[in-house]
Amino acid sequence: MSAETGQPPAVRRRVELDMLRALVVLGLVFFHSALVFSPDDDFYVKNRETTDVVTVVAGLGVVWAMPLLFLVAGLGARHSLRRRGPGGFVRERLLRLGVPLVFATLVLCPLPQWLRLRAADPGYRESYWEFWPRFLTVHPDPGDFPFVLEGDHFETGHLWFVVLLLVFSLLLAPVAAPLGAAARHAGDAVERRPLLLLLPALPLALINSLLGMEESFAGWNRWAYLLFFLFGHASADDDRIRAAMRRLAVPVGVLGIVLFLGTAPGFLSEDDPFTARNAVALSTRALFGAAGWCWVVAILGLLDRPRDGRSRDGASRDGEPREARPSSRVMPYLAVAALPLYVLHQPVVVAFAYGVVGWSAPIVVKYTVIVACSLAVILFVYEYVVRRTRVTRFLFGMRPDPTAPPPS
Repeated sequence: MSAETGQPPAVRRRVELDMLRALVVLGLVFFHSALVFSPDDDFYVKNRETTDVVTVVAGLGVVWAMPLLFLVAGLGARHSLRRRGPGGFVRERLLRLGVPLVFATLVLCPLPQWLRLRAADPGYRESYWEFWPRFLTVHPDPGDFPFVLEGDHFETGHLWFVVLLLVFSLLLAPVAAPLGAAARHAGDAVERRPLLLLLPALPLALINSLLGMEESFAGWNRWAYLLFFLFGHASADDDRIRAAMRRLAVPVGVLGIVLFLGTAPGFLSEDDPFTARNAVALSTRALFGAAGWCWVVAILGLLDRPRDGRSRDGASRDGEPREARPSSRVMPYLAVAALPLYVLHQPVVVAFAYGVVGWSAPIVVKYTVIVACSLAVILFVYEYVVRRTRVTRFLFGMRPDPTAPPPS
């Protein structure tokens, strides 16, 4: 997800994808704050009063948000591989993803687990520094690949996204060349028959249905995200696939809504739709996987529209090249900040939730306070701690030299 993975000079940056990535990352503050009030989620800190509204709204987000992050990351991986080669790509991924993964696992991830224990047991008196070594007491667990360490309290928490993205990148590097050749043939086929763009919905439906959905990974099976990542890699810079997405955006979006509505009976049933093996649960998971693909295609197609009198390839309407108008200063700033903000957000949300759930106040008041304070703190820490020094930039997966202007 590194927002600073640049493209070669010949590649025109897709600003709408930067915007989408930044909005999804900031949206996670709203999403995880809402889980504090969810009746059916084992979040770190829970409010005594809950509401079913959270379940419905959360479902509308998980069906597309994290899949889109993986797809955009796959697109960036294609450009990085082209510029650096497989060896350079692996080194770059280990620096940009591996370093913040290790740092945040050691420094940030213990906090939510410690607060979970304090929230569950008012008599719990262990200090954070006494708990920290217990958090780091781990043993190997190869059966849960790629999450190969396990402990009574250890977890990667919200960094599961970084773990999967790093592993997917390492798996991609040695096979990128043949995959690129296959992708060109796929682009030819989609150009002739745009409906072939719907084919990835089938393996996504099968993976979710047969392997089960995983609540810890935003409702998707972990290997379903690999398909989104690979599609992003395959479709990078392929104008034929982009054209098919634009053409099919509306009907595929409608289909996605219909499929998503079809999951309602399964998610409302008494059986666990994430793991049950009966016909209703299996079909519910399959519909969810197919709906997610349709939503992603529709969103990308709808966002990929000409702006400011330019055609989709960046030329003016009369065919002459035209310089893109500079975007606002906020979006480039947030695009570069995406990974650090992601790494920071959940411990901050949990800390504020721990302090707020004991208040005698309506849910809407508590939720507003958690969101507002969390956003303010993560943006403050990013601006005045993370991006100001070479050391902190390195620890959060950023390049040494600041390139993004501060927000207006």
